[in-house]
Amino acid sequence: MEHIISRIYELLKETNNLIEFEEQVQLLMYDTFADLVGEVFTQLNKVIKKEKQDANWKVERNDYKDIQFTFGNVRYRRTLMYDDNGEPHYPLDSWLGFRKRQRYSPLVEIKVAELASNSTYRESSRILSEWTAVDISHTTVGTVVRLVGEAQAAADKEMVLDLEYAAELPKGKKEVDYLYTEADGVFVRDVKKKKHIEVSHGIMYEGWSKNGKRVSLKRPKVILTTKSIDEFWEEVKAFSANEYALQNTQVVSNSDGGAGYSSERFKEVYSQSNYPLLHQLDEYHIQQDINRTFGYRKNEWKDKVREALKEHDLDKFTLILDTYESQLEIDKDMEKVTKFRTYILNHWDYISDWRNRVDSYPKDARGLGAMESNQRRITFRMKRRGMHWSKAGAEAMVKIKQGIANDTLRKVYLASQQRSYRKQRDVKKKVRISSLLRQPTLDSIGAKQGSISLYTAHSSAIGRLFKALT
Repeated sequence: MEHIISRIYELLKETNNLIEFEEQVQLLMYDTFADLVGEVFTQLNKVIKKEKQDANWKVERNDYKDIQFTFGNVRYRRTLMYDDNGEPHYPLDSWLGFRKRQRYSPLVEIKVAELASNSTYRESSRILSEWTAVDISHTTVGTVVRLVGEAQAAADKEMVLDLEYAAELPKGKKEVDYLYTEADGVFVRDVKKKKHIEVSHGIMYEGWSKNGKRVSLKRPKVILTTKSIDEFWEEVKAFSANEYALQNTQVVSNSDGGAGYSSERFKEVYSQSNYPLLHQLDEYHIQQDINRTFGYRKNEWKDKVREALKEHDLDKFTLILDTYESQLEIDKDMEKVTKFRTYILNHWDYISDWRNRVDSYPKDARGLGAMESNQRRITFRMKRRGMHWSKAGAEAMVKIKQGIANDTLRKVYLASQQRSYRKQRDVKKKVRISSLLRQPTLDSIGAKQGSISLYTAHSSAIGRLFKALT
């Protein structure tokens, strides 16, 4: 401590302003803590090495390893040993939970992934170098993103397999009266020219919360993947089964009715509910098709079509389209009307608002259509400035986005770091032994002095013996 205080005094004398002083103190703090942690790890290595030697493990050599923590680069000494079967191990690395060739701590890796979910890899690298002791290239940021994203993807796959092989649905899950769910796809550019990758996006929520005029979804959950549409729905099914007990839940769904997102898909996934599914065609896509068909400027035909759809009057809707189409002369415009007519008629049963098809509904219930605004979590990060993605990179990024939104990313990534009760007892034992080994030796106070009293003449035999001893 005295050394650190002395060094801070020196920095005050050596620096010209408080900004430079603070930067130098920060570097001192990083170096100090990194050195201390490295020393602790090295001491732990001695304890673990001795324990393994008692178990007949053979020492091969001692190496140095560097791990980048948020507070600096930690260098420590570790021992390569061979077990009874002749297999090589670094016992300290295994004990600490470091992977082979791991160069960054778990916290650094998760922080890198979280930062890269909103910033480009280059920007993430710059921010980390400015605000922490982490020095990482933009290419390594991409590598870490894939590593963390794969952990979330593996956890989702495991959840699907568990449900597939389970004899019954998971028990003890949350029960809700209404569950609202929406699904849609969004395309991002592939690294291959003129190719695109579809990101399947599903959300489920329990209702709406209102704060003043601001309305937000109540406990939303997200499912994202670039895998096939069948695998996407398998993940949605597994997620809903693990999150909710839906037997007595009314499920209300919403989509644009496109390929892969039909009402039949929702019915299959939420088939555990005892109530028939209430499906609704997405209002945003209906209005989008009206504009594409009748033009984006305000006109009476658009108002008439909207009124017919709101009243759910098929005859009126057909008459309006027939009348409008009879006035057209351009084939392209006629094709637009035919396409619009087909789209609406194929989904006619789902045109009206779901609240108009039930006797009662929650007093805070609203029309569905939250998907388009929620797509921004993908488009804002993955479609800006001409970005292109590999299939693996896109899957990793959307899984990180999903993990952050559902608050599961850290849990699944750090699952291997969680210690069992037995493991934690072992940790405490080794830390205690290591700390005892580092206790400083007490200063010697020297030999104690004393004398033996002589109660006889010095010329006697006892007296002469006393003179010889002293």
